[in-house]
Amino acid sequence: MPRTKNHIELQFLSEPSDVNYGGKVHGGMMMKWIDQAAFACALQWSQTYCVTVYVGGIRFFHPVHIGHLVKMEARIIYTGKTSMHIAVDAFSKPVGQTDFVKNTHCIIVFVAVDDDGQPKAIPVFKPKTEKEIAMHGYAIKLMELRKSIDKEMEPYIV
Repeated sequence: MPRTKNHIELQFLSEPSDVNYGGKVHGGMMMKWIDQAAFACALQWSQTYCVTVYVGGIRFFHPVHIGHLVKMEARIIYTGKTSMHIAVDAFSKPVGQTDFVKNTHCIIVFVAVDDDGQPKAIPVFKPKTEKEIAMHGYAIKLMELRKSIDKEMEPYIV
């Protein structure tokens, strides 16, 4: 199945240096892979350098074990003038098995920037499939929720 420009998939093999004392992949390593997949997706969409401006709603459903194949699926779900909302889902499976288990989900927002670090206009994402339309609506709902979260956090931000 050919991939569209708004979607990217990366795979990693969890190694001994990626795990904690319990033999599970560190949450921080998962977040690194999530950020890398989202950055690649944002770069592919915008065709310019991008910076992370928000990571939210990260949920760890199941642990990833040492030696498992980890798959990151990143997809554009909403664009503003310069920003891209990207949903990232992480899956894993033991090497040699066929079925992946969903481990993690989150939303990352990137902003495209020019050579001077200023926000740069990007192409508009127009959802076409039923799933894309649903995810687009999900992004809009999350943006509204973030406004109230930002308001609550305001007194605590330096």
